[in-house]
Amino acid sequence: MRLFPQATLLLAVDMQRAFDEPRWPRRWNRNVDHNGLRLLDAWRRTARPIFHVHHDSAEPASTLRPGQPGHRFREGFEPQDGEGTVGKIVNSAFIGTDLDIRLRRLGIEELVVFGISTDMCVSTTIRTGANMGWKITLAADACDCFDLPDGQGGTIPAEQIHAAHVATLGFEFCEAATTDGIIARL
Repeated sequence: MRLFPQATLLLAVDMQRAFDEPRWPRRWNRNVDHNGLRLLDAWRRTARPIFHVHHDSAEPASTLRPGQPGHRFREGFEPQDGEGTVGKIVNSAFIGTDLDIRLRRLGIEELVVFGISTDMCVSTTIRTGANMGWKITLAADACDCFDLPDGQGGTIPAEQIHAAHVATLGFEFCEAATTDGIIARL
């Protein structure tokens, strides 16, 4: 089993309260918070770096707009002293932000990523980061996503969307792993 180097950064993507509001479709992963908090705890205990990404929507009616209650981090996911934050306005935490340069200046070697939602901001961040040369591991069971319309009057269940994105990401852009597997490698 390959261990993670000390310079492996945990990137928590959009763990914000807005996603609990009723206007969002059904989510499926009841363990997303539990697993995400376990990752944060493991990183903190091993003194590894952590960044928290938050979506800063410019849309006036958005639940993710700064100043709205939904913009705040979910309980337990608030950054602690010494942990960085990255505000983004698009799906990727690398686009329009200084994330890449901050990681390089810190000497980061690898990333472990988790958050909401698997198929949108998590996936886009991983795809962009991999294309930029970052070695990334996805904590698949610490992610969540929503049911989506299929464009033909039906709905694609969130579980299927999640599974397809984890498979695609793991095939081409990152390693997909479980929270338990990741913690065992610290």
